[in-house]
Amino acid sequence: MASSIKVGDVRAALQARSYPTVTVFNRLEGRPRTVQFDRALRAEVRDPLWMLTKQWQMGEFRGADAGSPVTARVMLQTTRLTKYRPGGHAAEPFPDNIPFETKVERRTLALQRAQRPIALDLRLLMGRYWLQLIGSLTNRYEDKFIAQYPVARPDPSDPQQSDPCAHLEAWQTHEAAAGRAMDGGALYLYLTAPGGHHAHDGISVVTADQGPLDDRASRFVSWVGRLISVPPASSDDAWVPDCLEYQFAASATAADGTETVYAANEYYQGHLDWYSVDVDATTESLGDVPGAPPPVNKVITRTMLPTPVSFAGMAQSRWWTFEDQATNFGDIDAATTDLGKLLFLEFALVYANDWFLIPYTLPVGSLASVGGVVVTNVFGERQWITAVGSGANAQWQRWSLFTLHVRSNEEVPSEQGLLLLPAVPHIQESDILEDVVLVRDESANMVWGVESAVALSTGEPKRGIEVAREAADYFLRVVTTGGTGTAPPPAAAPIRYQIMSTVPENWIPFIPAHVTGDNREIQLQRAAMPRIVDNRPDALPGNLRKVEPRTRLLREGLDADPPATYLIHEETVPRAGTRANQRYQRTRWVDGASWVWMRVRRDTGRGEASSGLDFDQLAQLPPAKS
Repeated sequence: MASSIKVGDVRAALQARSYPTVTVFNRLEGRPRTVQFDRALRAEVRDPLWMLTKQWQMGEFRGADAGSPVTARVMLQTTRLTKYRPGGHAAEPFPDNIPFETKVERRTLALQRAQRPIALDLRLLMGRYWLQLIGSLTNRYEDKFIAQYPVARPDPSDPQQSDPCAHLEAWQTHEAAAGRAMDGGALYLYLTAPGGHHAHDGISVVTADQGPLDDRASRFVSWVGRLISVPPASSDDAWVPDCLEYQFAASATAADGTETVYAANEYYQGHLDWYSVDVDATTESLGDVPGAPPPVNKVITRTMLPTPVSFAGMAQSRWWTFEDQATNFGDIDAATTDLGKLLFLEFALVYANDWFLIPYTLPVGSLASVGGVVVTNVFGERQWITAVGSGANAQWQRWSLFTLHVRSNEEVPSEQGLLLLPAVPHIQESDILEDVVLVRDESANMVWGVESAVALSTGEPKRGIEVAREAADYFLRVVTTGGTGTAPPPAAAPIRYQIMSTVPENWIPFIPAHVTGDNREIQLQRAAMPRIVDNRPDALPGNLRKVEPRTRLLREGLDADPPATYLIHEETVPRAGTRANQRYQRTRWVDGASWVWMRVRRDTGRGEASSGLDFDQLAQLPPAKS
């Protein structure tokens, strides 16, 4: 076999691509003729006029940005928040040892519902911790405390115990813990009740162990407070039930003695930051607060080097420079009415290289205002920079970022301070424990509070409609096996007169009620539906019973002594409805400590709904079974 291919006409073979081979290559390389590279490293330009004309052609001589800043001298006036007022309660010193979200959002710990124990998971956790505390004592008291604070065994024949008995998983959990574990929640409620109770009350203990038990009881109560942060008193709760939102205020005192109040009257979003509050110019002060820290006012002047703004995908300031492909601005679709996106694009593509940063570190919980900025550019010119958002607060042409709105009945200047609330950047959330949707029912002319998620007596959440169906089946079984009442007579007609239809037990009605002293304004008052079992409203002991809400959000006032009426402002439930849910939150503070609390968040609903509630109806009876 021949070792090479003989081609007669090479040019014709290359044009026809008859043979897959490379026959031609070029290599360009420099061959220095001297050992000195001084002239080569000068990068001499042979035609500088061409370079200038290309700059003129590309518009690089049209810039009017003047010189770039070299130094900036800034004067800052800072002060600290010193007072805090939750809701409509009395003011107190501003907290600096706790995350602000925890301080504002935390709710009280609910261990009972309708005078019956709930949150079995927390009760068992408290019991295990208490048994560990007393395990180091010489004398053993574990069995005595388990007998003194037992987990009650549920009785399926008792209608009052529908919470654990109507739901299989709850009943199994209670049965497994009954007689074996200690109810630590009962001990906690006993120790924290008024009257100065002791842990060894009702238990025969050695006299020498009473002091160590009291010491462990104090440690036990402190541990529960660290486990879940709760308001120390009702006066520290910022939740406003009739508005389904949090309300609070904080204030700072300037160097001239003027106190500025920052108020949040509609905080329910779950993200606490500067935009959650407004400057309340109608309130001069939060009053005298004993123990409030003195105001810390500082005036600091510093000279710093401005730094050009930069971000991923930023357009290069020079021509013939490769752009970063991390951000594709060409793929952004903005409508002509999307002003926010258009402003962002204009900044990113046109004016980004005109902005400079002057970094400055501020402590959290402080208020800072810029007294003045003097900028010196490369030409030695000194310019005085004023705030872009200055002017009257009501001036609609004024536009700025990170500035607060001023609530006032008069013409006042705009707020130029920067408020840094002691908020945390990241928060972990648990599953939703309670979920309530308030919807309008135009056909029934009322508002319904639909419990979409309900916390069982074990502490685990479950769908509200499943809880309602299981409760209805449970009451039907109780009536069938041991209830009282008289069965209705047999029907002789194929139809029957139905006074009122029923709705699921997780639908709680809210009816309109006049505001006291007003003939036009109304509020939404919580009502109740009757529990009708097997068409007999008197089938359960105690005759007719009301269906009570199971969620804490709708039980407001029911567990008080005496029970109180629950009213909601009508504007809280718009036509789209509103949704409120409750869950645990967890975060870490600046000292590394973990904080856990229960908070409520409110969102917009999904529109109107119909409960199917009817009155005075002729119902068609089902055919008789043969």
